Amino acid sequence: MAGKIKKFYDFSAKLLSGDLLHFSSLKDKVVLIENVASLCGTTTRDYTQMNELHSQYSEKGLVVLGVPCNQFGHQENCKNDEILRSLKYIRPGNGFEPKFPLFEKMDVNGKDAHPLFVYLKDKLPFPSDDSMALMSDPKFIMWSPVCRNDISWNFEKFLVSPDGDPYKRYSRRFPTSDIEADIKELLNVK
Repeated sequence: MAGKIKKFYDFSAKLLSGDLLHFSSLKDKVVLIENVASLCGTTTRDYTQMNELHSQYSEKGLVVLGVPCNQFGHQENCKNDEILRSLKYIRPGNGFEPKFPLFEKMDVNGKDAHPLFVYLKDKLPFPSDDSMALMSDPKFIMWSPVCRNDISWNFEKFLVSPDGDPYKRYSRRFPTSDIEADIKELLNVK
């Protein structure tokens, strides 16, 4: 399917709200896409930093999108209708609510990977900060086929430029807040 889709703006995906987001509505925006999980060790850090970036730059043209995925250690094992409650009451907890849209759960690797991730991984085959990023423990691989450009764990990030070109991919170890410099560059913000 990715062979048929040539542009970022050709995709669509279903949000947790049930609405379909057509990526064509994101034209001229900088888009940060992050595969997320509510039970990962970095959930609190990454979700909090995603909220901070959204709050600081959404009015300047940044769109933050979270993509729940259960392919890494079963760390997003909630049903779609449970994810927001899990975030609010468990992790990060304390009433936390994401300020950015979350999609329904989707696969990011393997034969059932959403076409968006097939496309993004084709355009950006490895994280810019860690070109050798691989899953550290093969017993956690729950998909097939396994490819060199697969996402290696929760909270990998993709930044897409305002013209819809995938700009940069970041590993799970790269703090979400550290993407700010690239976001500012793409937004032409000082």
